[in-house]
Amino acid sequence: MAFWFELVATGLITGGIYALVALGLNLQYGLMRIMNISHGEFLMLGAYLTWLGHTVLQANPIVFLPVVALVLFALGVSVYWLCFRRIVRTAPAVEVIEARSLLVGFGLMFLVQNAAYLAWGADLRGYSFLTEAVDVGGARFQGNRLVVFAFAVGASLALLAVLRWTLIGKAVRAMMQSPTGAQLVGIDTRFLHPVVFGLGLAMAGVAGALLSMVYEISPGMGEPYTVTALIVIVLGGLGSALGSLLGGFLLGLVETFGMHFTSPSLKMLLSYAVLIAVLLARPKGLFAR
Repeated sequence: MAFWFELVATGLITGGIYALVALGLNLQYGLMRIMNISHGEFLMLGAYLTWLGHTVLQANPIVFLPVVALVLFALGVSVYWLCFRRIVRTAPAVEVIEARSLLVGFGLMFLVQNAAYLAWGADLRGYSFLTEAVDVGGARFQGNRLVVFAFAVGASLALLAVLRWTLIGKAVRAMMQSPTGAQLVGIDTRFLHPVVFGLGLAMAGVAGALLSMVYEISPGMGEPYTVTALIVIVLGGLGSALGSLLGGFLLGLVETFGMHFTSPSLKMLLSYAVLIAVLLARPKGLFAR
């Protein structure tokens, strides 16, 4: 029994991180149709900021999370104004926004990644944090993994609460459902777009900070998480925040069980198999309404 509990818990811990990354990207793509393929690189920047805060400033990584979120939020607002604002305002159709933002995102991905290589080199970096084992329900987990799961799920649920019960959250959901209708009733897109884009990158930065507590980090760590976030968005449904959370958990469980009963080298194959199956059976996502 403890074996199955440990396997499920491992899948949920992985899925929590997936959900947090996917929620940030889903906000950007669902609201503005910006395909920010460089999303994972800002996750990597969050990881390096946390590593620097811990190794240079001797800051507790958990206490440093708000700093990472604020820095990535400000960076996200700046990136939107410099790279995506003109695309969103001048593109004649949604398809044009997606195509142009995809090209800009690729450029940003290589720019940020190579800047990180210049700043920190290609060596793996890391630090030790809460590595002591903790017994939970007869299974043993490293303390840092439990902390990562708690903060990832907590941040995701906090975003869901904001989208559900606050005025700005209702405005975001209205923009996702009908951009033209939302503007007709007075929602200010000039304010909402940069704020939501910055929030998306802040969530990516927090996810990177949490990952740095468990894994070694490198400048190339972000790219696979962008792909994973896209798979989770497809699973959960475009524009569905709750779908991203549930899709992240589902993908984490599929990967964990699949790698255990087959081979760890098949991780991406399992993810793509799930993606293809969902696209064929339910193109709008498993949890889309």
